Amino acid sequence: MITGVDLFSGAGGLSLGAKMAGITTLHAVEFDKMSSSTYQFNHPSVNVITEDICDINFSVIDSQPFVLYGGPPCQGFSTSNTKNRNLENTKNHLFHQFVRAVKELNPYWIVFENVEGITTLQKGIVLEWLKEAISKFDPNYIIRDAVLTASDYGVPQVRKRYFLIANRDDIDFEFPRIHDTSVTVGEAICDLPSLKNGDKSETLTYKCSAKSDYAKLMRGRKKLSRQNLVSENADYIIERYKHIPPGGNWKNIPDHLMRNYTNKNNCHSGIYRRLDTSKPSCVISNYRKNMLIHPEENRGLSVREAARLQSFPDWFMFQGTLENIQQQIGNAVPPLLAKAVFDQILSYYEYN
Repeated sequence: MITGVDLFSGAGGLSLGAKMAGITTLHAVEFDKMSSSTYQFNHPSVNVITEDICDINFSVIDSQPFVLYGGPPCQGFSTSNTKNRNLENTKNHLFHQFVRAVKELNPYWIVFENVEGITTLQKGIVLEWLKEAISKFDPNYIIRDAVLTASDYGVPQVRKRYFLIANRDDIDFEFPRIHDTSVTVGEAICDLPSLKNGDKSETLTYKCSAKSDYAKLMRGRKKLSRQNLVSENADYIIERYKHIPPGGNWKNIPDHLMRNYTNKNNCHSGIYRRLDTSKPSCVISNYRKNMLIHPEENRGLSVREAARLQSFPDWFMFQGTLENIQQQIGNAVPPLLAKAVFDQILSYYEYN
């Protein structure tokens, strides 16, 4: 059995990708109770530790993992969050705990994942420290890193994530090969039920048969679509949605409907963005706050639609309030992106 340990696991995107590749996660650490609940519900055989990682003695993990994976909270590293993007943000220091786990668990492989913004944090000093800390613990670790785009690996979303991969098996790791074609929003969600603003339909039949290989993969043998939950927006917001074409954003909204904005030109380019069925989605982060719009219907995205765009299969059920679930989805690592990385790691061994 090829085993792993997941730190800062969130809802479990990395672990699900590992499972798809053939890796068994034995332990996961996640401080947020709702994210931990989602993880445990979907990974019932994993020992989920819901504690502050700073207080964990890793000796409770009684086996040496083949691979240690995880990504500290990214609020401080995100390129869209310039206010907190510095070392003074206490959440940024949680990557010290990742290094402590490497030292105490001594894995053969390390997969460190984070937002693209970490590459330029403090002009790259943070990543230099991380690499030096791993090498100082064991100089035999061979370290490779890159920024990967999720849409290059079967995820219907243009989402960039930083990966640092290290191993002490003397393997010159190469990042996985990019797919020839991308999955579009239409291919990802066109079979999901039609919904309305504020819909809270827990279970519905699919609108049609799965029209794409991606939709078939996400549906599996499921007969019903679950968690078709949509935030309820005020009427004036829905009126704004009506003016936005596929691929458009707040700039398409008439000025008289945006009078509550002191300066419309200060609006973030990512808000009021309608998805385009012919292209991969933009980043699914805080999609409720950003008011991402369904490509054809005048409403926000449902939980199941957002999960599809992150490559969570339809059997995966999120726990918590709607707002909390939306945050879990936005924070997650796309499982198919994670699978591509883990598949590449296992490709160096005969048992793959």
